[in-house]
Amino acid sequence: MPTTRLEAFSDGVLAIVITIMVLDLKVPTGDDLAALRHSTGSGLLTYLISFVYVGIYWNNHHHMFQVTEQITSSTLWANLHLLFWLSLLPFTTAWVDTTGFARTPVTSYGVNLLAAGVAYVVLQQVIIRSQGPDSALRHAVGRDTKAKVSVLLYLAGIGVCGALGGVAAPVAIIVAMACFVVAPVLWLIPDRRITRVIAERPAGG
Repeated sequence: MPTTRLEAFSDGVLAIVITIMVLDLKVPTGDDLAALRHSTGSGLLTYLISFVYVGIYWNNHHHMFQVTEQITSSTLWANLHLLFWLSLLPFTTAWVDTTGFARTPVTSYGVNLLAAGVAYVVLQQVIIRSQGPDSALRHAVGRDTKAKVSVLLYLAGIGVCGALGGVAAPVAIIVAMACFVVAPVLWLIPDRRITRVIAERPAGG
């Protein structure tokens, strides 16, 4: 089975995810920057963070399927698993915004990010398993250090936010959000490992 149908479906889902998130933004009641900050400030911040995450997944998903030769039923289910967690981002993002970065919603947001990250790694491994240890994707991924560091950052943010309450809760939330912001920075540049493998492939290969 070719990859085009899976990629088109995934693109559509991610486009809807972004659309839902932007529709959750509140229109300012006034006509100045103070009104924008008061009505939409935190919403714009959470939207920006989640938008970057969705953009990174879309970008790396595209690169991954550039070196995927065929689709199996396991790949389809693994891809749906990833899309499920990404489709929850509008919900967890809105919860964080409407509660003013409360501890439980921020923790839930971190769990959502962690689950999506793990789902992406699972999809990657399913593709590698179907194509064999000598596949282009296996060669491109290598030790996958960025994915491991990202998972550690998610776990750190979830752990700190979930463990500290009371007077320490505001600090824990700041630390957790810092972890969730640092993680995507690792992925802002398109995956050069896969780009390099694509460039090294012979024409028509």
